[in-house]
Amino acid sequence: MARSRVKMRDHVAESSLHWRRTLVSFIAIVLLMAGLFTNLYHLQVNEHQSYQTRSNDNRIKVVPIAPTRGLIYDRNGVLLAENRPIYSLEITPEKSADLEATVDELIVLLNLDPALKERFFHDVQRNRRFNPVVLVSRLDEDQVARFSINQHKFPGASIEAYLKRFYPYRDTLTHVLGYMAKINDRDVERLKEDNKLANYAATRDIGKLGVERYYEDLLHGHAGFQEVEVNNRGRVIRTLRYEPPVPGSDIYLNLDIRLQQQAQTLLAEKRGAIVMMTPEDGQVRALVSNPSYDPNLFVHGISSPDYKALLQNPDRPLINRASQGIYAPASTVKPMLSIMALNEGAITPSTRFFGGPYFQIPNTKRKFRDWRRWGHGWMDVYRAIEISADTFFYDIAYRLGIDTMNDYMTRFGFGQNSGIDLHEEATGTMPSRDWKQRRHKQPWYQGDTISVGIGQGYWTATPLQLARATSIMVDHGDTVHPRLLNAIVINNKKVEMPISHGEPITLKQDNHWNVALTGMWRVINGKEGTARRAFAKTPYVAGGKSGTAQVFSLAENQQYDHKSLREHLRDNALFIGFAPYDNPKAVVSVVLENAGGGSSQAAPLARAMLDAFLLPDTSTTDEEVIAHE
Repeated sequence: MARSRVKMRDHVAESSLHWRRTLVSFIAIVLLMAGLFTNLYHLQVNEHQSYQTRSNDNRIKVVPIAPTRGLIYDRNGVLLAENRPIYSLEITPEKSADLEATVDELIVLLNLDPALKERFFHDVQRNRRFNPVVLVSRLDEDQVARFSINQHKFPGASIEAYLKRFYPYRDTLTHVLGYMAKINDRDVERLKEDNKLANYAATRDIGKLGVERYYEDLLHGHAGFQEVEVNNRGRVIRTLRYEPPVPGSDIYLNLDIRLQQQAQTLLAEKRGAIVMMTPEDGQVRALVSNPSYDPNLFVHGISSPDYKALLQNPDRPLINRASQGIYAPASTVKPMLSIMALNEGAITPSTRFFGGPYFQIPNTKRKFRDWRRWGHGWMDVYRAIEISADTFFYDIAYRLGIDTMNDYMTRFGFGQNSGIDLHEEATGTMPSRDWKQRRHKQPWYQGDTISVGIGQGYWTATPLQLARATSIMVDHGDTVHPRLLNAIVINNKKVEMPISHGEPITLKQDNHWNVALTGMWRVINGKEGTARRAFAKTPYVAGGKSGTAQVFSLAENQQYDHKSLREHLRDNALFIGFAPYDNPKAVVSVVLENAGGGSSQAAPLARAMLDAFLLPDTSTTDEEVIAHE
């Protein structure tokens, strides 16, 4: 049997294959190493700052610190809004051996609402166990004392103090100061838009209305922070850096709390508003709307029943009647209309006019009645203002027309914001042809003009606008804007705010102002003056003008019967006044809803306010003034 031949290996070929495999493997290893080192370079060099920052974020935590809110004082340094400590009971879960038993015992000890337990454990689940959780946010002094005595029985429980806004005068200043309340989603969106959200990182509350809202930036201050080192569980190990917060600025208002309280007392159970200001500088000394409410209800979160009661109250206490209440100004605007007529040459100080029982537009049948059924007879502009003759001003309105009236009365501030430092302000309506077309899709009629001529019809104004218009008159056209803020405390020094002026009203003859003011003097001091009884025996000389505004229109032959009407259909009572006559130091406007005649109802309140301003040692009450009648 033949033996098979064994083939010899091709060592050259195998060597070549091995070399090629080795080369490929080497190249692969080199490429992998290159990729590894490239990635290491990217991580260690290119991304070094980013990863270092992220690492520090895991190790260093920035904790914001809320600033102390600025205080609010009246012009005499009386504290109107302060920060009071509140005491919160907090429990750190990890320090309590039996958390549920601890909560149950505290609820019994402090007589707390059992419903707090469910909310507490809900909050526990949302927090780390080493972070304290609030069981109850507001303890009274008795509860604080009881807990302090028994604190040793509750490891992990402690009382912490926080500052909360408090308004000592409660409902007296609500519509001026506004209030603080919890920041809501709308506030967050607004703060984001204004790039201010970061400054509220440690703040729970924000100004909602009034001065608190208008001067929020001044009062809030600037948040501070502390950098703390934390472990991987978020527990604070040590503080690395501390930047103290900058407290908000204290501010002084032009308000006089004594006058504010006097106005509130005078309004008592009435619905209405009183505004008092100084004409030379626009300082608002009193601004009261009634009824009001206690702003402290909102500071800690108002309950649903309380808020529902405010919303459903038919007297609408949430409305600031002084700056948002819109009323027909009625006869209070007759002095301004007289100035317009004098300046336009429609009348002169000596013009004679016969006032009958009614006024008729030529070639029409409709009769516009005077408030006195038999008319007033012959009169000039002085007597027309003194007795408040409607027919005299019907005639002025007819001859000058709505365009001229709109032009002049707009310059007196009607139909526009007064410039006061409050966001809550209505403009009212100073009607015009264009306004009626836009609002009612109807043309303007001459009959519309006649009603506007006595402050009725489409014309509406706020008590604040009436006070400002009076101020413009007594200052002979100087249009000062009303102002609540008196001074800001900067570096422990009071920095007073400048007077804000608008465009002045210039007349062809300056004496035209005196004609209107003399008529207002006769309203109080003349033998036929409509307010002579309310201002009887005053130790000073004053001027004023009453007004009685219809709430609904009477038929042509219908007589107004106060007693037969439901209350909300009765006339509104208005009065504007100033004193002393020769050098006015104060102007006042009063509006009373559904109270009746302005001279009998509103004028006594205006007199009492002027008494309080000019005779601070006396305390003339509403009842005492009415007794003079």
